[in-house]
Amino acid sequence: MNRKLKFALLPMASAALMLPALAHAAPTPKVSKAQAEKIALKAAPGKIVESDYEKEKGAWRWSFDIKQGQRIHEIGVDAMTGKIVESSYETVGDKD
Repeated sequence: MNRKLKFALLPMASAALMLPALAHAAPTPKVSKAQAEKIALKAAPGKIVESDYEKEKGAWRWSFDIKQGQRIHEIGVDAMTGKIVESSYETVGDKD
């Protein structure tokens, strides 16, 4: 293989190696974080102490840990529809 062809193929080979990583990239949410926060706080008033954009059970969602007195109310909001997909409780200090 001539030298010019080797250098021309190098960027294509590098891109091909990155395709699996790109396939797992997070999609742009249709529901913004601010919109999801409003939805979560309406369902569970309190103070948001942690938030994440995460993939769970095959779907992307906003997840909020909301402190309510001595408990944490976890609210998951679907990032594409804005529907609440999780509402669970844990004690302050518990680990997920």
